[in-house]
Amino acid sequence: MTTSSNSPSASSVHAAWQQRSAASVWHPCTQMKRLGEAPPLAIARAQGPWLEDVDGLRYFDATSSWWVNLFGHADARINAALKHQLDTLEHVMLAGCTHAPAVELAERLSARTGHALGHTFFASDGASAVEIALKMSFHSWKNRGLGDKREFVCLRHGYHGETIGALAVTDVAVFRDAYDPLLMRAHVVMAPDARQAAPGESAAEVAQRAVAELAMLLESRAGQVAALIIEPLVQCAAGMAMHDAAYLREVRALCDRHQVHLIADEIAVGCGRTGTFFAFEQASPEGGPTIWPDLLCLSKGISGGYLPLSLVLATDAIYEAFLDDDTARGFLHSHSYTGNPLACRAALAVLDRFDDEPVLQRNRETGALLTTALAARLEGDARIEHVRQRGMIWAFDVREAHAGVRFAERFHLAGRARGLLIRPIGRTVYLMPPYVLNDEHVAYLSERVVATLHAVL
Repeated sequence: MTTSSNSPSASSVHAAWQQRSAASVWHPCTQMKRLGEAPPLAIARAQGPWLEDVDGLRYFDATSSWWVNLFGHADARINAALKHQLDTLEHVMLAGCTHAPAVELAERLSARTGHALGHTFFASDGASAVEIALKMSFHSWKNRGLGDKREFVCLRHGYHGETIGALAVTDVAVFRDAYDPLLMRAHVVMAPDARQAAPGESAAEVAQRAVAELAMLLESRAGQVAALIIEPLVQCAAGMAMHDAAYLREVRALCDRHQVHLIADEIAVGCGRTGTFFAFEQASPEGGPTIWPDLLCLSKGISGGYLPLSLVLATDAIYEAFLDDDTARGFLHSHSYTGNPLACRAALAVLDRFDDEPVLQRNRETGALLTTALAARLEGDARIEHVRQRGMIWAFDVREAHAGVRFAERFHLAGRARGLLIRPIGRTVYLMPPYVLNDEHVAYLSERVVATLHAVL
């Protein structure tokens, strides 16, 4: 499927939907005053990697609709699974009840960790999963008689969500600063972002510098620190900041040494996005023992982009710290739709795709094609830097001298005019396409991204 360049002007039908949306819908991550300059696309339907607006114009969903539609839109297998579940059980409270989709999903995710993370707590969205992980860490230490361990460590420019607890361990100014007076204090340490490399320095050496800074903090505050939270391999909201897998091995060892929980926020980087189902799988040295975090957060792609769902996977040690006759020593967190059967069934259909098809191998093959196509088109362009890729994530940065004002907005609008739905992060242009790429998609995507770049610069 291909599409011609899209006209930036909307029809009267499209304009009417934009006006109605602007009047009544408060859009996320949007300065509503600028909707006149960057009005929302009125999307009517979608199929595979394509979105279609009310005028019939099509756009390649280059970011999987905020990193969630792993297998594109209207996936036949997920659709069928949801239709069957809808006729069976749409919802029941998970407090005092249970059901097959929740049990099966928890069992299958545990099995994917070799049962190292054998207990699944269900939530609704990524920020909620982070809140749960933070609360679990603190409360488990408290139940073990270590109530002083109530501090948290996060990485510079890390992002973990926008609720009050999640913001406390987020270091992205545009999200955090307005609400800073409401937040608890966390320790912020150097991130292992490979873009920080000095001349001649490798990504592994940058990671070692970051490890050294963390080690100094834990030496002095281990008795008060409950957990370290990280985004394994890629800090997404930081502008797809990628780091060496050796960092994960080193921080696991540090956390073990100082009795600090390690929380892996895989909300964006899990479910195959970095090349393995869990990003943390790449932490284990070749031929060495498998290592895991103490808590692992999943959301976004786990339901294939269909329904809100998040999960926290926990070790036996954390789970067992809550086993007691006293209700107050149990883990106290809930929401009405915890473990919703429809959302769990969508997630099971996603796992079926991974189990029944060579998803990761296919991603490696098509990913290599897109990497080659982009490299051929971007090579020698002095206006950009730090071209990088990890799994099904591609990114490059536009040099500050060339970006100009409102670069992300201008690139987004120029992309629309060329049949792309794409949203840069600051000066970082990135791609997180769904796992349904074929040769035609690769050619289209690489050509349109670079054409958009030239138009904007």
